[in-house]
Amino acid sequence: MVRMAHVLDDFLSGGAAGVEEAVRKAAAVEILPRFRQLAAHEIVQKNGPHDLVTVADRLAEEHLTASLTTLLPGSVVVGEEAVHADPRGLDALADGDPVWIVDPVDGTRQFVHGDPGFATLVCLAHRGELLASWTYAPALDLMAVARRGGGAELNGVALRSGSPEPGAELRVAISHYDFTTDEQKRVLGALDTEGVAVRPCGSAGLEYLHVAQGSLDGLAFSWENPWDHAAGLLLVAEAGGVSGTVAGEPFRVTGGNALPFSAARDEPTLRHILGLLASAG
Repeated sequence: MVRMAHVLDDFLSGGAAGVEEAVRKAAAVEILPRFRQLAAHEIVQKNGPHDLVTVADRLAEEHLTASLTTLLPGSVVVGEEAVHADPRGLDALADGDPVWIVDPVDGTRQFVHGDPGFATLVCLAHRGELLASWTYAPALDLMAVARRGGGAELNGVALRSGSPEPGAELRVAISHYDFTTDEQKRVLGALDTEGVAVRPCGSAGLEYLHVAQGSLDGLAFSWENPWDHAAGLLLVAEAGGVSGTVAGEPFRVTGGNALPFSAARDEPTLRHILGLLASAG
């Protein structure tokens, strides 16, 4: 355990720049050439008409799996598409090997519809601890990087989430209703109240970036897929923001969380959002 901690420290000190290059290359080779160029047979429904996967998702994940495990020998990948094929892949999150948590195209629906609001998300974790993350929106030329204890940056400029203006209406993005049950809709509906401006979220990774930038005050999600949240949670935390579940506990990428959970620019905003959600539970 101690030796692995040293290995990861050494990697993050000297090899992490290679991760950004790998993420950019995967997007350049497998994603951007297919943006607004997808054929009908390259788009497949996974769990219904709103849950889509494309050839770009699959090939980008394969590309990243090869490149990231080469950069950090002994590491494994927990990727959205691989776990969809074999859910046992999630078990790696609690094992002793370093884990790359990968969402090759976060916001596949946006990608399919030609909307540039999609991202590639990569987070390095060990035994559930988030160590570093990369949030890359290739069509928007945005690269956000965070390192545990080392801060967060967007295109090389430091990110600070700050706090909402006193008395201002809170801007909160919530789980899109296309992906929620009736009970989840009811609980999330508690946020549709005076002083809160609610809208459905797009790419989860980019919504986390908006919180880290301070252009969005908070998020509320009803699902816990680690590839949707790991990179963004670390990004928000390193920008000065906070997160938590309705049970008053930290969100665990290893799963088993009380839901919904929230991320916000500051502690008072988080408490307000979670309080509203808890009141409907």
